[in-house]
Amino acid sequence: MKRTALVTVALALLVLIATPAAAKPVNKGFDEFGYNYQARVFVGLADGVDRNLDGTVWGDPTYANDHLVMKWSKAWDDARFRGSAWFPDAWCTNEWSGMSPGGSQIVWHYKIIWVGTELENSPYWRQGGYAIWGQFEVVMSHGTERGQRHFWEALATPNGLGGH
Repeated sequence: MKRTALVTVALALLVLIATPAAAKPVNKGFDEFGYNYQARVFVGLADGVDRNLDGTVWGDPTYANDHLVMKWSKAWDDARFRGSAWFPDAWCTNEWSGMSPGGSQIVWHYKIIWVGTELENSPYWRQGGYAIWGQFEVVMSHGTERGQRHFWEALATPNGLGGH
């Protein structure tokens, strides 16, 4: 069973770090939104991930007070921001916690790797994941929703990051 609301938001967050529109600033360190492009990490309230500190995430206040840590590899960074080819070392993670005051009370963790347009037929595909964005695989997705039991959506074998 997919946790559609959070999955939609969380994957949209990963799309944001994967889009050229999120051009890297020249200054170093964390910006006011929570991004540190030199360290390839976002740490902060989900409110900042859309680069608009307005108490919402893309206009929706549901997840704005949740804490988010996103990380992405140099290969991910190079492919999205520098136009390099995609390689098996391209990955990103999303660690979501809505357990803060005013948070969504949802906790979720994703690991996503590049596998190529062949998806399930790619030599990089791992059994147990699911496809997204036409050339990526979610190799791990699990969490809890508002005090409910723990859910596993994906647990590929192996589910580590990086080259194969």
